[in-house]
Amino acid sequence: MSEHILVPYDGSPPSADALEYALETFSDAHVTALYVVPAPDGYEALFENPEDRVPAADAADERGRDILDDAADVAAEHGVDLETEIRTGKPDHVIVEHAETEEVDTIVLGSHGREGVSRLLLGSVAENVVRRSPVPVVVVR
Repeated sequence: MSEHILVPYDGSPPSADALEYALETFSDAHVTALYVVPAPDGYEALFENPEDRVPAADAADERGRDILDDAADVAAEHGVDLETEIRTGKPDHVIVEHAETEEVDTIVLGSHGREGVSRLLLGSVAENVVRRSPVPVVVVR
């Protein structure tokens, strides 16, 4: 049985670097690209109009599908048939949950490499995944 590699992919340059790294480094592995549609939470979510959520969610899913189609094209250039998935939620939580439930062996993700105040204010999906992941994580910078 081959390894299962999870690559969180949002179309950004760091996620593209992570995908390239995974395809080159784990050439015989089963690779899944995961796009996470961020879901509002907390105080902000209380003021969302429920009727507005469906079109916004559909648009976000369509955007995610377009981004993952680009990832599949990159994988095809490497001769790899890429599995793709779209999920909704808090990105770091969804990534870790996916790794737990789908028997992922390794997560390969890109990092914007934010430091100092920027990281404190914006948080770091990569850092949270590294801290919470039940499997090894490779961070590509």
